[in-house]
Amino acid sequence: MNGADDAYDVAVIGYGPTGVTAANLLGGTGLRVVVLEREADVFSRARAISTDEEVIRIWQRIGLAERLKPDMLAERPLDFVDARGRTFLSARPAPRGHGHPPQMFIYQPALEQVLRQGVDRYPNVAVLLRHECLRLRQDAAGVELTVIGADDSVRRLRARYVIAADGGSSLVRAQLNVGYEGRTYEDRWVVIDTEMLKPWPDHDRLRFRCDPARPAVDCPTPLGHHRWEFPILPGDDEQQLTSDDAIYAMVSRYGIGRDQIRILRATVYSHHVRFAARFRVGRVFLAGDAAHAMPPWIGQGMAAGVRDAANLCWKLAAVLRGELPAGLLDSYEAERKPHVKEVTRRAVLVGRLITERRLPLARVRNGLLRAIRPVPGLTSRLVDANWIPVASYPNGFQARPRTRASGHQIPQPWVTGPDGARVRLDDVLGGRWLLLHLGPPRPQPAWEGVPSLAVLPAGSRPAEGAVVDSDGVLLPWLAGRGAATLALRPDAYVYAAAPAGTRLPPPPAGFAPASRPAAVSAQ
Repeated sequence: MNGADDAYDVAVIGYGPTGVTAANLLGGTGLRVVVLEREADVFSRARAISTDEEVIRIWQRIGLAERLKPDMLAERPLDFVDARGRTFLSARPAPRGHGHPPQMFIYQPALEQVLRQGVDRYPNVAVLLRHECLRLRQDAAGVELTVIGADDSVRRLRARYVIAADGGSSLVRAQLNVGYEGRTYEDRWVVIDTEMLKPWPDHDRLRFRCDPARPAVDCPTPLGHHRWEFPILPGDDEQQLTSDDAIYAMVSRYGIGRDQIRILRATVYSHHVRFAARFRVGRVFLAGDAAHAMPPWIGQGMAAGVRDAANLCWKLAAVLRGELPAGLLDSYEAERKPHVKEVTRRAVLVGRLITERRLPLARVRNGLLRAIRPVPGLTSRLVDANWIPVASYPNGFQARPRTRASGHQIPQPWVTGPDGARVRLDDVLGGRWLLLHLGPPRPQPAWEGVPSLAVLPAGSRPAEGAVVDSDGVLLPWLAGRGAATLALRPDAYVYAAAPAGTRLPPPPAGFAPASRPAAVSAQ
């Protein structure tokens, strides 16, 4: 029988970007959490190479965005170039209003180290490295985990809920007998990480090299690193292609000499498009690569897992605190699965554009994209329309009737707070249920106990219980959606909205708001 020291609110299995984000989010709520990770340290190989503003906004909520951003590369253009290195499409991803650069290149080992240091802030989070979950057994009250340690000792833990973030080959998913549906592409790619010894012109631009002879991804990464990705073509010797001589020969086509880079590692990958048949089995939730896998073309594999964690963790906290009934947890898959499927569809589309090797089609592609390049704004609109879709949940956890604001995350501009300081909006919202309204609040009896915040126009005097829309972002956003009052979830998504002169729909059944907001650590 387990003692109190072995009983937790949530167990997180896997300590990669998804698991470590979940540990930070849950740690900030005060819940008792245990993390199980079979490896001894951060995985040394850089896998993800970029992320986006929505993900940085999530890391802002855990107080780590400003520690992470100095180790990232922001505002870098992306180019599609032909076999001669001539650009036929160039663009920058457009900002989506989340208060951070729209795309940032990362060095994953360094990023994960900072996220793990963030978890160290929370004495309520136990991290067990070199521990692996051998078996799960669920009952009406929770989940029993049989865990083996580095010394082959076996212990049993209990948790009321489990987040399985243990990767594409998830042992938890296998134990739950959940299918991993989709396909693995026949094409395999060699991924090469290097240390940059001598910079070269435009080394900090992302290039998709659309060369029919051998396409390539030529990608800057921060902290003095650079990555290339090449397909393994018919007739290639896979082992030979990962040798130093072969790698230097491939990058020499772009004018890179042996004295300019040091090869750190070369690994062969297959690309996958797969989705777990279910994201939830009872009290166990699949997240990140355990729930879905996508090709790397728009840099969203890691980002999708971080979004999973952000969507799931506030819901687990609400249920565990008694703020909302357990039925809320069904909305995790209902919200995340459609979005990640759309992200994957776009990743596949961009991959086809990059890797087309049939010469007639490649020429048509290059010609068409070169032809639209001079049209003002068209290139950016084309890239933005087929790049990362905003994570909105129009059919998710929200009040009825739905409105034009329902299921959307409110933008995050800089605002002037009650004390006159200029701050990002989420730092005022505080990761809690909140009523946001224009002008004096209209009584909302059904929402009694939920704090409210007024939005004042630019130029207004700062006031208690209000923010000044000093950048002129919030008021136009609200007006465009016909909303004068919003009920915001803890993740800043709109649960309910009402036009001027009307009251909000009532809160969800069983709603009992917490007496204190979720903890948010300072940057």
